[in-house]
Amino acid sequence: MTRSHANYSNIHPEVPRRRHLIIGAMFRAVGAYPSGWRYPGAHHDPHDDADVIRATALEAESAGLDYIFFGDWLATGPDLEFRDPYLAARIEPLSAVGFLAGVTSRIGLIATVNATYSDAYTLARISASIDRLSGGRLGLNIVTGAEPRAAANHGRDAHWGNEQRYDSAEELIDALRLLWDSWGEGALVADQESGTYLNPDRLHRANFRGEHHQVAGPLNVLRPIQGHVPLVHAGTSSRSRQLVHSRADLALLGLPGIAEAAVETATLGREVAAQGRDPQAVKTLTPVLPIIGWTVEEAWDIHDFLVSGVPVSPGPHDEREGFPDTRSLAALDDALGFSAAHFDLDAHVPAADAERFNPRGRHLLELVARRSGRVPDTQRPVRWRDLLVNHLVPYSVVVGTPAQVADYLQTWHEEGGVDGFNILTPYLGDQFGRFTRGVIPELRARGLFRDGYQGTTLRDHLGLAVPPNVHEQGGLLPGEKPSTADATVSAGVTG
Repeated sequence: MTRSHANYSNIHPEVPRRRHLIIGAMFRAVGAYPSGWRYPGAHHDPHDDADVIRATALEAESAGLDYIFFGDWLATGPDLEFRDPYLAARIEPLSAVGFLAGVTSRIGLIATVNATYSDAYTLARISASIDRLSGGRLGLNIVTGAEPRAAANHGRDAHWGNEQRYDSAEELIDALRLLWDSWGEGALVADQESGTYLNPDRLHRANFRGEHHQVAGPLNVLRPIQGHVPLVHAGTSSRSRQLVHSRADLALLGLPGIAEAAVETATLGREVAAQGRDPQAVKTLTPVLPIIGWTVEEAWDIHDFLVSGVPVSPGPHDEREGFPDTRSLAALDDALGFSAAHFDLDAHVPAADAERFNPRGRHLLELVARRSGRVPDTQRPVRWRDLLVNHLVPYSVVVGTPAQVADYLQTWHEEGGVDGFNILTPYLGDQFGRFTRGVIPELRARGLFRDGYQGTTLRDHLGLAVPPNVHEQGGLLPGEKPSTADATVSAGVTG
């Protein structure tokens, strides 16, 4: 079936250890917080995205961040205005990183690609080209898609189920690596005197035949500078975890708390080792959305503004086209343990009602207090709106001064075991600058983030080794067992 390769210890023979935090910026043009685009002075018009992408990347590079990360979404609709405005209109990720390859010089450039709708040869060609044009700074975030509307946009009747999507994703990755390794050492001779340009013995065909992807090769682009472009993956299903353990270089983990993070990172290390890989070959990152003020009171005020601007409905049904039914107080029923639908959104939550909350509700109340300083029956009382919005916004949000944000990141690193963070910015404007010019110097002063770039490629930044060519050094991709020549030929693989 596929030439799919298995003992990953052959691909990463020596993984350099990285001592400092990995920190990257997740780019969302109109802000990661649903109401961020409404903040005074925030970038809010995608017509200006080119300027904002350039400015954000240069700011991130000036601060020494490891990468800038571009997500993706393959459909749009009026519902996104209320749910996630940043998804409604956005620059295609490979186009964005290609643009930045000529604008920046050191920062890594990670683009999201949807494996369900990708062609292996085309993606291998584009990614190898960008990696070479950028000096070895490309990374790919592999997703399988959660948007059912994407199917019709790509000529399909229905979005594939989870198992089929992951079968396709694993095949795509294996095909990419075989194609990236088409050009072995010495394949390009370019000897002007002898007139010899190629050594055909070093130019390798992929001959990959899977259920979802088939490609012959060789690739008509030289091997990426990084050998294999580093791969990122996020997800919680068993198939998602399997892909991380066997094929990813970075695991993007959404983690509810430090205790859960410690368990998850330790478990991931064991599961990676069970695949024959060095656990250090997979770096663990978690997304964090900091809301930063020069004083804690200023940070609370910014958070209050953002909470007040999130579109929510007082009743269970809203007449606005595409408005999600989950954006009303009825969404709190399970979280609190009783119905809050009859309360006014901006009414204060009495302490007597708060005492009726179930454990999840009390946890939500503590969350609101940490993020806003709001406590029932105090000078900063809790509103029902505060509970609803903090319940709906799924990110790990930290609100405070640069030192407090640095405390948060340090604790997650030291006690939760994560290698680094994908930084989400609530809105693009002064918030990103407060992170790069406030939090990053604080982390440097604590010895948690390096002074300047110590390498030239994204693999250098992440502490990842360059893999050997799988065609030439006995490398195996995940899932492949060593086989005889006859078995290989019968499986449709010729080398």
